[in-house]
Amino acid sequence: MVCVTAASPTTALPAVKRPNTTAIGVIVWLGSEVMFFAGLFAIYFTLRAMAPEQFAAGHDIMNIPFASINTSILVLSSVTCQFGVFAAEHSKPRATGWSPAKWGTIEWFYATVVLGSIFVGGQVWEYATLVSEGYVLNLNAFTSTFYMSTGFHGLHVTGGLIVFLIVIGRIYAARRMGHREATSAICISYYWHFVDVVWIGLFFVIYILPFIS
Repeated sequence: MVCVTAASPTTALPAVKRPNTTAIGVIVWLGSEVMFFAGLFAIYFTLRAMAPEQFAAGHDIMNIPFASINTSILVLSSVTCQFGVFAAEHSKPRATGWSPAKWGTIEWFYATVVLGSIFVGGQVWEYATLVSEGYVLNLNAFTSTFYMSTGFHGLHVTGGLIVFLIVIGRIYAARRMGHREATSAICISYYWHFVDVVWIGLFFVIYILPFIS
């Protein structure tokens, strides 16, 4: 005879740790963005192979020192963004002092917004300078791919800045740094690091690669 003993109704079941659906959704969406920018890179290299003279002439008009400074600003914004995430993970929404070491998520994210805005402003200034010199969108294959690839990236950066402000507003509205606010901070950091990496790739391909190829 087999004796089956029923489990006690008070026996606690092991907790199941489910992945965060918001973070997974952001990662999946970024995967589609990878494909989008991969297409832009493919267009760039295809047209470059078809019209090398236009791309060589186009590279000569690029303000590489200025683009390098602007790139450094965007990379620095990724650093401030990550410090904001660290503060969120330690449930520190606001600053406890004037020193950056005492800043919370809000202050670090404000710094990220400022640096990102400077980057976008620098990109607009670069566009205005090129257009004033006659290098418009439909001039040739190089200008078309340059404006298209960097322009789409600039739109992504601008969208990220808007989301940062939304996340900051949520943190202000919350009485404390809860799981929802921390998750929002982490997810926007995924996106921001992604656009930074994409820009580094664009900067290398457009501004640096012609020197070494």
